[in-house]
Amino acid sequence: MAKKVTIIGSGIVGICSALSLLEKGFEVEMIDRNPPAEGASSGNAGVISPWTCIPQSMPGIWKNVPKWIVDPEGPISIRPGYLLKFMPWALKFLRSGNVDRLQAIGDAMSALNRPNVDLYRCHLNGTGSEHLVSDSVYVHAYKKPAGANLSHLGWRLRQERDVPMEVVNAGELQEIEPAISKDYKAAVIIKDQARALDPGAIGKVLAEKAMSLGATFRQVTINKITPGDNGSWTLDTDQGELKAEKLIIAAGAWSARLLESLGVKVPLEAERGYHLVFQNPGVTVNNSIMDTEGKFVVSSMLAGVRCAGTAEFAGLDAEADYRRAHVFKRMVKRLLPDINIDDTKEWSGIRPSFPDSLPCIGNVPGYENLFTAFGHSHYGFGMAPNTGRVVAGVVSGEPVNIDLAPYSITRFQ
Repeated sequence: MAKKVTIIGSGIVGICSALSLLEKGFEVEMIDRNPPAEGASSGNAGVISPWTCIPQSMPGIWKNVPKWIVDPEGPISIRPGYLLKFMPWALKFLRSGNVDRLQAIGDAMSALNRPNVDLYRCHLNGTGSEHLVSDSVYVHAYKKPAGANLSHLGWRLRQERDVPMEVVNAGELQEIEPAISKDYKAAVIIKDQARALDPGAIGKVLAEKAMSLGATFRQVTINKITPGDNGSWTLDTDQGELKAEKLIIAAGAWSARLLESLGVKVPLEAERGYHLVFQNPGVTVNNSIMDTEGKFVVSSMLAGVRCAGTAEFAGLDAEADYRRAHVFKRMVKRLLPDINIDDTKEWSGIRPSFPDSLPCIGNVPGYENLFTAFGHSHYGFGMAPNTGRVVAGVVSGEPVNIDLAPYSITRFQ
């Protein structure tokens, strides 16, 4: 069996895949047009939750979409001129939120996320950066106490999967997060999870660990992949041709383009996200806080308080519109009244999103030695370590102890 694996993509999914392959004795090369750990997951909200099991599309979400789109502070934005191209994906997204699909999607999300805290700590062990993963709870804050109702569908789905959580009142919320506005009257607390103090640094540290264990990294742009003889692959790059024995596509939002030349089409949408770091916040956020009304998350990190959320649909090649990031100034001020909003740093990245909030992981039927590990939507950072473990098992032909059907690339046919 060929023991050399080439991974296209050096984001957190590619890096975790490299680490798991190295553990199995493979020779690993990562290829990316950018340095390692500079993709979408480096800019996320830092939530590491074993309990993530609620997809982006839920029953009735379509009722909220129009008002979200027209609201400058809404969680969704669609660029003028992109709507017609976006509609086929949007219809698939809404269908994914049908009640009869939620259980299977929730189980598949849970299967990928459940061991993520332990796996991150295992990967970081011995690096000197173990402190970058901190114990945490996840505070879902509500202005109206009635909103914190565990009989609502999303909370019922979590309860069915044994998510440890409790409802707290305004006074208890103030004890947990003293900086939060007194306008928030209740919260649901999800327990026994963690948060990243610097998601990008975790990626950099793990990439360095992979390379210290023998992985190599090549910074080139790949234009096309072509099957070769005896199951091999040829990579056409801006620096000439490269050969690969086994190939994993982990290129995030750019993955679909690499597969198009093979006639493999998937409904992968480029979903741009933004964050804003308040570098001298003057307040402390003890945990990850979700503003359930504004649909954004705040968390204290080494660089300051990071506010993240928002989904902008504009296509893969559109330039960032950083006005979307600066909207967070008004929003976070309502959540944390005493925060200093004068010293900020903006960021934008592109999430690779499928309509059902699940990635593609596994073999590509009809193509020998071609594997996928992309399309993690909002959950790439949380799902990355187990995705790496699973795809390494698939590549090596070993049992993976997880049903791969929900992540199959053929599910869209």
